[in-house]
Amino acid sequence: MNKEVVVDLGWGVGIVVLALAASLARQQGLIDTDTVNRLVMGAIGLMVAWFGNRMPKRFVPSPLARRVNRVGGWSLALSGLVYAGLWAFGPFDVAVVGGCAAILAGLAVTIGYCLVLRSRSKAL
Repeated sequence: MNKEVVVDLGWGVGIVVLALAASLARQQGLIDTDTVNRLVMGAIGLMVAWFGNRMPKRFVPSPLARRVNRVGGWSLALSGLVYAGLWAFGPFDVAVVGGCAAILAGLAVTIGYCLVLRSRSKAL
C-alpha cells in the first residue's frame, strides 16, 4: 500500500479513536462535552494543516501547478492552524464561525489563485 495512503488512513483512524476515547472519558465524568468537541475539532484543524503543509511538497511537473500547490499548501496549512487554535482556545460561538471562515478563506485563496493563473495562461 502507498505510504501516503497509510498516513491518510492513519489520520482518519486517529481522529475516530480520539473521538471515541474522548466520548468514553466524558461518560466516565473525566471531561465535559465542551472538551470533547474542542479535542475533535482541534484534531480536524490540525489534519487540514497537515495536508495543506504536505501539498506543495508533492512532485508536480508543471511550473504553474507547483505555484498553485505552494499557494494552496500555505493557505490550507494556515487556515487549518487558525481553525485548530480557535477550537482549542476560543469561545464556542467564535470557534464555529471563525473556524469555518478560516477554512473557507483558505479554500477561496486557493481557488482564486487557480482562476487567476488560468486566466493569465489563456492570455499568453
